[in-house]
Amino acid sequence: MSKETKFVGFHNIEVYQTVENETYLGGTNSDGENITLVFSTIDLLEWLDIDHMKKEAIKYIKELNK
Repeated sequence: MSKETKFVGFHNIEVYQTVENETYLGGTNSDGENITLVFSTIDLLEWLDIDHMKKEAIKYIKELNK
């Protein structure tokens, strides 16, 4: 059995909460459905490259201002 990968945009983040070792992000996906993503906070911090994300966001904002 093959697994299908589904890509769905996550829009309008409305809820953020971290309790102990769980981080919750809640909002609306690109299909208009309300969803909540739950992550292990430690895993999330290990996976995300925050410095790189900041640099890319700054680069994007600078391009918007040209």
